[in-house]
Amino acid sequence: MTVRGAEATETRSRSASPSTATAVTRESATAGPAQLAIPWPGEKVALTKARAEMVKFQMAARGIKDAEVLRAMGTVPRHLFVPEQHLDAAYADHPLPIGFGQTISQPYIVALMTELLRLEGYKRVLEIGTGSGYQAAVLAELLPKVYTVEIIPELAAQAQARLSALGYDNAHVLAADGYFGWVEFAPFDAIIVTAAPDQLPPPLVEQLAASGRLVIPIGPQGGLQVLWQFVNEDEGLTGYRILDVRFVPFTRVVKSAPE
Repeated sequence: MTVRGAEATETRSRSASPSTATAVTRESATAGPAQLAIPWPGEKVALTKARAEMVKFQMAARGIKDAEVLRAMGTVPRHLFVPEQHLDAAYADHPLPIGFGQTISQPYIVALMTELLRLEGYKRVLEIGTGSGYQAAVLAELLPKVYTVEIIPELAAQAQARLSALGYDNAHVLAADGYFGWVEFAPFDAIIVTAAPDQLPPPLVEQLAASGRLVIPIGPQGGLQVLWQFVNEDEGLTGYRILDVRFVPFTRVVKSAPE
């Protein structure tokens, strides 16, 4: 598969204990027609307001236009995906540490990467780098099937418990090396990567369905990284450079494909 480069037309600039999520489920959260954030049962008004302001000022005001993406960002309770000591900053527009040298991405970047996938009509998405599970929850609001791979077993277990407790039964977590994707459920309509490899992993390209989109940051650790949107077209993979970013490095545990 060939890769052709193209400039993007847009230039807009990853734990809470799983038990903290058991009091509410996504099925019990309801919203009025004009609400920016959906209040979850028992949720403090201040948290709902903070989530609404996140959607309004960090996303809509900065060019995120997809109404379904905005709805998903206003639905998922981000405060349940961050460590308790960072609860006050759960809806602030910056990444937060979640342990094991990993982070939960800033809300705007989560929204931007999700919008870049152009998910309308898609059924199945693969995420590489589950982290806290927040991005997977956002995707689970938008698609019937979400598959997400996390290389750190502890984070994978925490994320699966948290997603299940919140009612995201369509999100499935695998503890494995994300470089190899998740062959069992390929091909995927969309693939999103939340850590930065030095170059595009070939197995992920092979698992991308025809006309599918892959959103990924690429670049050296500690150096310039670029967020790319790739589209799997008939003539090959076309890449669109979106903006400069800074992500945690793409962690590997093995150098060859598992048997």
